[in-house]
Amino acid sequence: MVGMLKRNRGLLLTAAAGAVLIAWFLGGDRQAASDGNLVNLEALQSFAENSYQNYLLAHGASPRPDARVVVEGESYLKAEGGRVSVEKNYEGTDGEAVVTDETGSVTWRFQVEEEGLYHIGVRYFPVEGKSSAIERMVLINGALPFQGADSLILDRVWKDESQETKRDNRDNDLRPGQEEFRSWRETVLKDSNGLNEEPFLFYFPKGENELTFVSLREPMAIDYIELHRQEAIPTYEEAKREYERNGLAAAKDAFVKVQAEKAAYKSSPTLYPIPDHTSPSVEPYSISKIRMNAIGGLNWRLPGEWIEWEIEAPEDGLYQIAFKAKQNQVRGTYSNRKLYIDGRVPFKEAESIPFYYDANWRLQVVGDGNEPYLFHLTKGAHRLKLEVSLGDVTPLIRTVESSVLELNAAYRSILMITSATPDPYRDYQLDRRIPGMVETFAEQSDVLYTVAERLRAITGEKSDKTAVLYTMSRQLREMADDPDTVARRLDQFKINIGSLGSWLLTIREMPLSLDYAVVASPDRPLPKAEKPWYAKLGHEAGSFFYSFVEDYNTIGSAGEEGQDSVTVWIGTGRDQAQVMKEMIDDSFTSRSGIHIDLKLVDMSTLLSATLAGQGPDVAMQIGNADPVNYAMRNASYDVGRFPDYEEVASRFRDSAIAPYRFDGGVYALPEQQTFSMLFYRKDVLAELGLDIPDTWEDVYEMIPELQKRHMEFGLPIQDPQATMVPNETFAMLLFQNDGRFYSEDGADSLLDEEISMQAFQRWSDFYTSYKFPLTYDFMNRFRLGEMPIGIAAYTTYNTLTVAAPEIRGLWDFTVVPGTPEADGTVRRDVASGGTAVMMLESAENKDAAWEFMKWWTEKDTQVRFGREMESLMGAAARYPTANTEALKELPWPVKDYRNLEAQWEWVQGIPEVPGGYFTGRHLDNAFRKVVNQGENPREALYDHVLTIQNEIDLKRSEFGLPSETEVP
Repeated sequence: MVGMLKRNRGLLLTAAAGAVLIAWFLGGDRQAASDGNLVNLEALQSFAENSYQNYLLAHGASPRPDARVVVEGESYLKAEGGRVSVEKNYEGTDGEAVVTDETGSVTWRFQVEEEGLYHIGVRYFPVEGKSSAIERMVLINGALPFQGADSLILDRVWKDESQETKRDNRDNDLRPGQEEFRSWRETVLKDSNGLNEEPFLFYFPKGENELTFVSLREPMAIDYIELHRQEAIPTYEEAKREYERNGLAAAKDAFVKVQAEKAAYKSSPTLYPIPDHTSPSVEPYSISKIRMNAIGGLNWRLPGEWIEWEIEAPEDGLYQIAFKAKQNQVRGTYSNRKLYIDGRVPFKEAESIPFYYDANWRLQVVGDGNEPYLFHLTKGAHRLKLEVSLGDVTPLIRTVESSVLELNAAYRSILMITSATPDPYRDYQLDRRIPGMVETFAEQSDVLYTVAERLRAITGEKSDKTAVLYTMSRQLREMADDPDTVARRLDQFKINIGSLGSWLLTIREMPLSLDYAVVASPDRPLPKAEKPWYAKLGHEAGSFFYSFVEDYNTIGSAGEEGQDSVTVWIGTGRDQAQVMKEMIDDSFTSRSGIHIDLKLVDMSTLLSATLAGQGPDVAMQIGNADPVNYAMRNASYDVGRFPDYEEVASRFRDSAIAPYRFDGGVYALPEQQTFSMLFYRKDVLAELGLDIPDTWEDVYEMIPELQKRHMEFGLPIQDPQATMVPNETFAMLLFQNDGRFYSEDGADSLLDEEISMQAFQRWSDFYTSYKFPLTYDFMNRFRLGEMPIGIAAYTTYNTLTVAAPEIRGLWDFTVVPGTPEADGTVRRDVASGGTAVMMLESAENKDAAWEFMKWWTEKDTQVRFGREMESLMGAAARYPTANTEALKELPWPVKDYRNLEAQWEWVQGIPEVPGGYFTGRHLDNAFRKVVNQGENPREALYDHVLTIQNEIDLKRSEFGLPSETEVP
């Protein structure tokens, strides 16, 4: 078995390890069960060698001193890279603070009088940056202590721009904008993924120590760092005894309700108010209009996200707390929350408040199910906070995550022998050739079965969440009992591993919607969550009636219509359109006086609407080919005529504008620009002893090393639905050798030149000589390690970050392999894609339309829209803006942005020409003939270039453009 994991068998848990590993997992002999064995998970569990669990076990005998070590921020030993400054009375703090940049590192040296395990607390101030969370790596005495310390998150705090409800001219509530609330904050370093409920413990030996913070993202100021032992949280029984000792009594006739959407603070700008129209009981309610009457939902689902409310207790005493909530998103488990009052958890039971699945709103009183818990509040203002916490499923997720790593390693070991498509008639003798394979399958079968049973016990039911675990456990048991069947089960084994990866993603998501919170004395009755049946009936009948009256697809305006008006079409979702409309109202119309009539439409109707004279003035988010195709037919306007065009064009790289130039004009402005980068698995390449390829020669050397282990190098594949677009791999090879698709005037195809022929030969060789796959799912093969390296669009980064949690930290991306030049430089040219905003020739007020296009593509607008999209939809929706300055301001980690910038320097745009749609189509046809029919590459390409050229000549003749070739 590949030596990536380190097994820890039969180790007794120490006091330190007990802080992380749940006691009820331990002890007991194996008990027979119908499908598997219940086992002591800790005895069989495997963790990555540098995991936090192994770190705790290694230092388990170390004490946890009560000592407190305070390190002042300004007393740092050294700073490397980035800007570091010491500021007096920074943002109101007493004394001095050190302000650190988003790059570089800062190291402190200090004395520790007692060796042991310490928590690390930080008092910090979130300096204005890119509006993303602050991220740091922690090194102790120059070394990374464990995986997890390489990415520690410190929250920024957000609030609504205004607590006043704003409405559009259709009487629908507008979602309030989110703004950062910057203040000094204190936190303890903890697992940003939520897989360890307690804050991280760090071992420091006695004597002189060094602590280093390495900046990964966003600047911050540090007042001090504190090594300490976090106080233990009492149980509720202990808290009740404390109430009795202090003579605390229940409050009388007190009732405080706070609307959940009126939150004071939140950890993310995604946690904005949302509308709920499913019940007449929500507050406020309207049968026909959109009301922002709830908060949370799917936006509030990831560990560590929190919402805080301010309440006013009318008198000293003990209170009960209840939340009107709805959890109708996750079946088979529950959404868990941790409750804080004034910044601290009042007792142990408040760390885990489960909200079970229910299609309706319900009022959940915080308690043990029999009676409510009582909380001590003094008279006056208090802060009530709920934080997403994984609760009892935390150790289960950790266990499955370690199992996925082990099973991935097992799959790769099998793959190296059998390939991805084993011969069903061959005996591979895998049990002999892979030592420990059978034992691994048997052990992991028992582990996953035990996890499934524990999850069933926690949730009280079997569900799709347990079905995945039972299925994989059963398959592993069958493969362990009959190893001769492993090869023919390999494909299903791979699918099940992928399912476990998806399970890890979905089980961590704990969405919850809140309508309001109630703090009341025990003598006050609590309100009912739902209205009577006849109110619900009236709600359903009224909603049905108003569905014929109200137009919910029209984006309302928050302001009065200006003298000038521009009609703009957009084809995205309603949420994106609403964000854009809000931005237009508060930063464009208010400034320019130009009213924008924004319409949410199906953009496939743009052509027919334009021909019918019913089209817009401006069309947004259209494909690269559309502006020039419309220009040929005199349907799009040349924005290059405006006197300030050159100033506007300087916002973009020339490669982004190239597809929109035609016959001396420019017919659109770029919105988004995408290009390819090289993605690689750090762990797999290290395992195989392979380096990241710098040139194509390095790729050729790597291919046999991968293929003899039945692994693959991924190249961009042609989308069968997009054959009008030239293949990215061919374009890469062509551009890196100074080739071009067309002549300067666009009249001739240059694919019959020698450079093009050689690029086509090299491209087809990957599939004829090296047998690269013609179709594949890069995401799944990459996460399994079956394709540990490949070239893909840089937006794949967003998908991997969100959808592949099991390989977090095990992959990276960089510039693509290049072609060396005579002077020693390496060319890394790649082609670009993207979307554009286009003005139609029929626009009545072209100056007003141009003002809108300039506003939309300027840096501040693109940055705001990008941040809004990420706050709306998460990191998977990070916006690939074409504005060079705007991309710098989006919340990319500094290292990753530098990789993007390095590749962006080499991006080239592919011009659009009349008849150019034949280029991608017939390039693909020539390629298929070579790969599928064995034709000579040069002859195949030459034949299809003639067809391409004929179409170009035909179209140029049709549009009255000069052509050297006579069209028959």
